[in-house]
Amino acid sequence: MIAPGPRSSGPNPVPPVAADSALSRARTAAVDAAIGAYDIRGRIPDQLDEDILFALGWATATTMAELHSTAEVVIGHDMRPSSPGFARAFAAGVDSAGATATLLGLCSTDQLYFASGIFGVPGAMITASHNPADYNGIKICGPHAAGVSLTTGLARIRELAPTAPRAAERPVAADASATAAMRERYVRRIRELTHVDEVTGLTVVLDAGNGMAGRLLGEVFGTDVDPVRVPFDVIGLFTELDGTFPNHEANPLKPENLVDAAQAVVDTGADLGLVFDGDADRCFFIDETGATMSASAIGALVAEREIARAKAAGDERPTVIHNLITSRSVPETITAAGGRPLRSKVGHSGIKALMAETGAVFACEHSAHFYFEEFYGADSGMLAACHLIAALAESAAPASRLVADYDRFVQSGEINFTVTDPDAVLAEFAADADRFPPNTVDDLDGIGLQGEDWWVNLRKSNTEPLVRLNVEAADHGQMEELVRRVGDFVTARA
Repeated sequence: MIAPGPRSSGPNPVPPVAADSALSRARTAAVDAAIGAYDIRGRIPDQLDEDILFALGWATATTMAELHSTAEVVIGHDMRPSSPGFARAFAAGVDSAGATATLLGLCSTDQLYFASGIFGVPGAMITASHNPADYNGIKICGPHAAGVSLTTGLARIRELAPTAPRAAERPVAADASATAAMRERYVRRIRELTHVDEVTGLTVVLDAGNGMAGRLLGEVFGTDVDPVRVPFDVIGLFTELDGTFPNHEANPLKPENLVDAAQAVVDTGADLGLVFDGDADRCFFIDETGATMSASAIGALVAEREIARAKAAGDERPTVIHNLITSRSVPETITAAGGRPLRSKVGHSGIKALMAETGAVFACEHSAHFYFEEFYGADSGMLAACHLIAALAESAAPASRLVADYDRFVQSGEINFTVTDPDAVLAEFAADADRFPPNTVDDLDGIGLQGEDWWVNLRKSNTEPLVRLNVEAADHGQMEELVRRVGDFVTARA
């Protein structure tokens, strides 16, 4: 089994191919297209294939040795048809760099982060998350699930990958003992933190979308394997692992992918619905009426619970991070609960780094990513789901009423505009901010305008020629008017 903690020896890489070779040029084009600000994502087989995964494995092991003096990488993969082969190719690349590759096999992304945390080594998850079936990719983390972005490793991986040796047959066997240890400790951690195994009297619908949550259902709730089954009813939808997504995309960001769970909740009289994305690191929630619950409201509720836990442990004013797109109800709830709210940019790598820097106990994003200090600062959809199940069991109110106090404002959701020059649009928007009602301008992430009872944020995409608009206001009329005015401004400059 993989040893806890880093080794100091570092890899002993195979000599790289010549920098001007045809192989290097092909790899450069593919890697440049696939590596984004926070992870690696591309179409298959046009942008990603097993040779590219080999090269990325080699580059990841080499980079982690440079940055962290570690010679081990733990690797997991999701249920997409290409993922097992991609994981083996990535592991072979790690091995060719002289490092130890530990293959966990099928797992969720939060399980991969957890394995990185408990073993103290870098990790790589082969997944395209919520993307369609013809995509795949890699989420990379440093030791103890630390975030990795362009500025903290991905740029170096992009630089090194084209120089990797030619892919060779270096089979790496899955490590059954490491996998078993991870799964057993993961379930125990989820249950210890939420006491979900003590919940009774509820019915919960879980839509796995044929993604990795189908496996978590059995592991965490004990519906088909040890540990002991939870004492409440769990109804699984589309739990068979199938990366072709025969029922609907495993992308809860699209409202049409929430319909099946909403209908099942209403039809069965369930108390709560859970809808996971493909790699199960993100969960959306459905109340007892079939309505989608605000991710900001869930973040505020869980923040309150985490603040209470931290204060009981002696932290007088726990820090909770929220990205700047979450509702104002989030920082207001944090303050009222005796915590210290801290705004952040959008994006998991920056949030994880800020959590480590500040000792924050929890963080949340508008996109339903929830990060926990006691989960190595990583995001976990299942841990958030179990917190909500526990909170619902403790309350006499239905789910809709449970979150109503945290859902006091009206949000537009993210609206994308295709533009020729995103930077120019943002610059003009900042310069013309006085055309809006009295406001304060900030540039934490894009351009933000803060009014007395509203806010607007316009920021550019990291990967596409888009600007993204989010608006919150006190009522629908005010929100729609702000969306119209900013939308007209942007489209006139597209």
